[in-house]
Amino acid sequence: MNTFISDLNWRYATKKYDASRKVSGQDLEILKQAIRFSPSSLGLQPYKVVIIEDQAVREQLAEVSFANKDSIKNASHVFVFANIVDFGKQEDISEFLENISKTRGIPMENLEEMRAKVTSSVHAKETEARNTWTSKQTYIALANLLNAAASLKIDATPMEGFQPEKYDEILGLTQKGLSASVIGVVGYRHEEDKFKDLKKVRKPENELFITL
Repeated sequence: MNTFISDLNWRYATKKYDASRKVSGQDLEILKQAIRFSPSSLGLQPYKVVIIEDQAVREQLAEVSFANKDSIKNASHVFVFANIVDFGKQEDISEFLENISKTRGIPMENLEEMRAKVTSSVHAKETEARNTWTSKQTYIALANLLNAAASLKIDATPMEGFQPEKYDEILGLTQKGLSASVIGVVGYRHEEDKFKDLKKVRKPENELFITL
C-alpha cells in the first residue's frame, strides 16, 4: 500500500490522548511548516494559527467547547485556526505583495497589476461572503496539519464543536481582527482509547466517486 494512503488509514479522530506524551520540538516545526506551505486562494493565507501549550488557557477553552473537552486539555498541542475578519483591506493586500516582492526579488511597482486583480477578486464578495471564504481557507490548512501529523505517526483530531465568540474572547482574537474558525489538536493516543483499534469506515469507491 502507498505510504501516504497507509498513513491515512492509520490515523483516526483520536478521542482520548495520553497527557504524559508531548510532540517534540522538531516534529512541531514540521507540523508548522506543513500549515505554512498549505495552498490557499490566490496564495493569500487569510488567517492566523494560534498554537496553545498553556494548560490554564486550555482549561478555559475546554469549558466553552461542546465535545472532546478532555482532548483539548490532554493533547500535546491545540491549534486554533482563525480567519482574518473583513479581509481585503489595503494593508492586507500590501503585506501580501511585499512578501512576493521580497521573496522573488520583484520591484513593488511591477506588482501593481497584480494588486488590482487581487483587490478586485477579493472585493467582488460582500463582507459576509468574504468572511465565509476566509474561514473556508482555514480548513485546507487544517487538512495539511492532519496529513502531516499522520506521516509522523502523531495523532490529531479536527474539531468544530466550540463557541467561536468565547474562543475569540479568551485568546484575544477580536482585537487582532481574527475569529476562531476550526481547531486541530495533536498528540498521542491513550492506550485506553476504545476507538484506536476500530477499522476505518468509509464509503466504497463506487458510491463516493462519479466519473464523467
